[in-house]
Amino acid sequence: MGRRCRGEFYSILDLKENLEKEKARPAFYVDLNLDQGIHRISRDWGEDVSPFYYYLPADRECEDYRREIYADIRQEELFRILCRFSEKMKARREVFFKKKQADQELQKRAWHVQEIGYYCEAFLELSGELEKIPLRSRGMEEFREFLYRCLSGADFEKMREQVRRLQEQLYSLRLILVYEGDRITVSLGEVEGEYETFLERCFPGEDRRMKSPFEASGALGELEFEIVKVCEKLKPDLFRELKSFYKTYGEYACEELTRFASEIGFYLSFCGFQRRMQERGFAFAQPVILEETQGMSGMSARGLYDLALACLSLEEGRKVVSNDMICREGERFFVLTGPNQGGKTTFARSLGQLVYFAKMGLDVPAVSAQLYHFTDILTHFSVEESLESGRGKLMEELVRLGPMMTAARGDRTDGGHARAFVVINELFTTAADYDGTIMGKRVLEHFLAQGCMGIYVTHLRELGRFHPQIVSLRALLGPGGEHTFLIGRGEAADSADSGQLVEKHGLSYAGLKERLGRRCRPQDLGGE
Repeated sequence: MGRRCRGEFYSILDLKENLEKEKARPAFYVDLNLDQGIHRISRDWGEDVSPFYYYLPADRECEDYRREIYADIRQEELFRILCRFSEKMKARREVFFKKKQADQELQKRAWHVQEIGYYCEAFLELSGELEKIPLRSRGMEEFREFLYRCLSGADFEKMREQVRRLQEQLYSLRLILVYEGDRITVSLGEVEGEYETFLERCFPGEDRRMKSPFEASGALGELEFEIVKVCEKLKPDLFRELKSFYKTYGEYACEELTRFASEIGFYLSFCGFQRRMQERGFAFAQPVILEETQGMSGMSARGLYDLALACLSLEEGRKVVSNDMICREGERFFVLTGPNQGGKTTFARSLGQLVYFAKMGLDVPAVSAQLYHFTDILTHFSVEESLESGRGKLMEELVRLGPMMTAARGDRTDGGHARAFVVINELFTTAADYDGTIMGKRVLEHFLAQGCMGIYVTHLRELGRFHPQIVSLRALLGPGGEHTFLIGRGEAADSADSGQLVEKHGLSYAGLKERLGRRCRPQDLGGE
């Protein structure tokens, strides 16, 4: 645990302790292919930020809190300042891990001084920079004030002064090693310049950067270990002060500041990722969150696309098609039908991702978007039979569907409302069409009764007709029957997919008659 500083600021992500942090990664995370996009974000950032994406903000206020902060961070100057701060804190963490790996107590104490030095330098520079720029978000303004109070305190000033003095003594420490036969004599001396420069003069080489062995590894070699012991004898006052400092400031960091240093990576990693994607032609928009008083009309998105597919396109050249979505007055659920491989699942995922990134307080993968505040995201994607449980595919789907339908009843509430966004993909595919339709209707009726909105991808067109709050969508085909991956309103044609397959493979009546006529004699078919 770190030290607590007095003040109002708690976290740059949450306004209060969020119990969602303690829960396992949600099921929708994999269903919506979020793991692929977040993996790319972490890889580009250089650190694993995925845990920040595993839990949703506690409520609507927290979502708005994050959205305002992200709008601030998108500013070029603040983004640059925070990235530089983050790099310094990464250097601090590297020193921390070296300290943990060190075998020698004297070495740990020296690393500890350098660690605190990075801490002080990073936050002092950040505080000075934040004073120069305008901030609009509540979170960044509160953090700036909190940081100023922390750094202005007597305790921080005293620690900083001790760190500065110890660093000066450690950096100015120079030793002279004299080799005489099988003996090495170590003494204090005055040596001009830095140790690395001295090494480069002694061991010249093109394009070779020499590095102090004390910086290269946390573990000391035998010679280095003996030299450290000699140093302690030659500079007893310095090493006594190091020991005292290590004991006094073993727990030195302010809890809120270290939390900020970790959490800010959530915003910076996404902002950097967003910039790189925009440079490659992918759009992002700050979503407009509609108020309840506006009724149920107006939810829409233009130029919506699957972010995971966009990430793959950068590496594999996959085609990414964007779509538009609009939810008109009285409409609550989309039922999407159409040919296989026509982009239905991709469109459903893109809607789920739209809601997810909006809830996280980030920009969304679309040209523009406006949507409601949803209390949760519930998904159900087709599963395979379980070999371990012995249950068939239909039973596996029902087992998973039960908790999902229970959650939609309002286990997670927000201001008296409990509205989840639901994404269902190819449910009840192993059941007969009649049975699948009956069960599908019951599922949709349940979610509509709970105030949910969402999308149901299915081959059962009847599900798009039975309720006034349901609208049918279809995967569109080109003039020649080719897949366009575009989604439009209306039902898919009865034989849109099967008819094309019949013609493609020559299985029509005329085609079969011709082929059979070429290969078979009439008497073989029972004719004259």
